[in-house]
Amino acid sequence: MFNFFMPTRLIFGAGTLGKLHKWADIGKKALVVISNGKSTKANGYLDRTLEQLAKAGKEWAVFDEIEPNPLKSTVERGATAARKNGCDFIVALGGGSVMDASKAIASMATNDGDLWDYVCGGTGKGKPLSKAPLPIIAITTTAGTGSEVDEYGVITNPDTHEKIGFGGDVRLFPAVAIVDPELMVSVPPAYTAYQGFDALFHSTETYINNVANEMSDMVSSTAIKNIGENLAKAVADGSDIKARTAVAWANTMSGYAMVIGGCTSEHSLEHAMSAYHQHLPHGAGLIMISLAYYKRFIDAHVCDERFVDMAKWLGKSDATKPEDFLTALADLQKACGVYGLKMSDYGIKPEEFGTLADNARSAMGGLFTLDRIDLSKEDCVNIYKDSYR
Repeated sequence: MFNFFMPTRLIFGAGTLGKLHKWADIGKKALVVISNGKSTKANGYLDRTLEQLAKAGKEWAVFDEIEPNPLKSTVERGATAARKNGCDFIVALGGGSVMDASKAIASMATNDGDLWDYVCGGTGKGKPLSKAPLPIIAITTTAGTGSEVDEYGVITNPDTHEKIGFGGDVRLFPAVAIVDPELMVSVPPAYTAYQGFDALFHSTETYINNVANEMSDMVSSTAIKNIGENLAKAVADGSDIKARTAVAWANTMSGYAMVIGGCTSEHSLEHAMSAYHQHLPHGAGLIMISLAYYKRFIDAHVCDERFVDMAKWLGKSDATKPEDFLTALADLQKACGVYGLKMSDYGIKPEEFGTLADNARSAMGGLFTLDRIDLSKEDCVNIYKDSYR
């Protein structure tokens, strides 16, 4: 059984940024949200987007403050900028952080109070949005989160050390998503890998969760196969547009997978890590804990055949046992140059593991309910311990 409702219009393929003007008629003035880095401007993506908005007869203001693992305070400044400039829609131009933040900005531009009033989980008050958020056009420049086609964003509150998924309101699905692999050729190899593994784990988690269904199996298997066949190629040669397109397709399919199925506690465990260590890339954190995490489920033999499936999709065609998935996963990490990433390089210390485990279970405890086995605090601590370098 599943419930499929995903209203985002998807414009997919190389060169599709040039089609933006055809789909921009969702408002009169856009708040164009980008990161606080240089790449969007330096690579010409911002100028090309503004040219498309001008071609569509739209006005705009630019908000360029979004950091990796976007902060609550930044979102609130973005909402103020939208109101101050009279913007009636959002154009999110960037990676997952920009798209996630844009959903929160769109919500707070039209609703009163504090963002955490509307967050479900942790110290959030869980209130529904009383007013419709601003409509969003999502233009992804990375292949990692699938946020261009879902109704969620992840925001960090440094005051409470909570990194929590915000959203769930169907009005937060972007009205339009543009996935143009040409915008991804400038992503450096390490970040191509981090983002690709994030997309991979969205789908591996969905495939082994306890609500997996016919539709989620279809999209998650497609994502896993495409990443298994193409991620290492995209890391080795960022200009390989065929590989970039395949990984971008996997990313979007992983976005669908999360909506129809859902992530498991692997994401909760990583969100706790980057909630306390702001500069840890989300995908890198997932890579660090992935082998120990999946070993817990393999040792419990909760869905052996599904792990064999995933091993084959990652390229181990002779897989016969669930442990083969760990081999295939490690081989892909080695091929992408990210095997053996160290928590210690980002300041994470073993004495934090209890705090991180508590945080994962309180801030994003809902994802634990999708696990096929119950992970105790001790289990979570041991996953961190087994992953530590």
